[in-house]
Amino acid sequence: MLPKLPLSDWIQSLVDWMSAHLGPLFDGISTVIEGVVDFFANIFLLPHPFLFIVILGLIAYYAGKLPLALFSMIGFLLVYDLGYWTQTMNSLALVITSGLISIIIGIPIGIWCAYKKSVSSVIIPLLDFMQTMPAFVYLLPAVTFFSLGVVPGVIASVIFAIPPTIRLTRLGIMQVSGELVEAADAFGSTPMQKLFKVQLPLSLPTLMAGVNQTIMLSLSMVVIASMIGAQGIGAEVYRAVTQLQIGKGFEAGIVVVVLAIVLDRLSQNLIKPRTKRKKQAA
Repeated sequence: MLPKLPLSDWIQSLVDWMSAHLGPLFDGISTVIEGVVDFFANIFLLPHPFLFIVILGLIAYYAGKLPLALFSMIGFLLVYDLGYWTQTMNSLALVITSGLISIIIGIPIGIWCAYKKSVSSVIIPLLDFMQTMPAFVYLLPAVTFFSLGVVPGVIASVIFAIPPTIRLTRLGIMQVSGELVEAADAFGSTPMQKLFKVQLPLSLPTLMAGVNQTIMLSLSMVVIASMIGAQGIGAEVYRAVTQLQIGKGFEAGIVVVVLAIVLDRLSQNLIKPRTKRKKQAA
């Protein structure tokens, strides 16, 4: 009979060592993330809700024309009417922060994976691990290193949501026609010119699909992150579940659905008007 591997002891030792020696680094990361979340929350809460809804309607009209604009405005009017405006803006700030961090880190890693097969062979299994590990497990080290609050919620959301951005950035660049890449080389393009003027523009639809999935996964962590103190609409859902308040839980759930649909449609459609104009110009 094989002896049991002390895997949990090894992981606990690693966590203890990181807590003891990397405290200033975690404090710095926590300060930056908290500042970014507060910045977005203050921006979203600055205008009157009606003005915010009008601005959102204009953005939605640009992205998806009248149906999306009407749905966005009616949906956020419902959010305001139900009394969850501040909580929704806090959740939106958390999702935007998690999405931005995932994009800033994920796109360069995806490009690196597309260029280097050796890097891809290491990163892809790691992404498999990140996507299949239960999301609740990420809360434990996040709380250990960053205490309770919104920061560990953002960290756990980034770990859970970043894989689609990396995967689809890599896939989009690898799907660019080899003939176009060879033509760029033949015209003397530098690697950076080839990347920014040929490969990234042509892979943009696939890349945006990854960004869309990352935003949706970040939103799905809103309720889970509320279990470690992240405020927002997820906290209302969690509170309703723990207190068996079915009505309030349903209301908060509707708000999450509205937020998810608006973010999904906006991130899907923001790139389309430019694509249409380019086709018309051609």
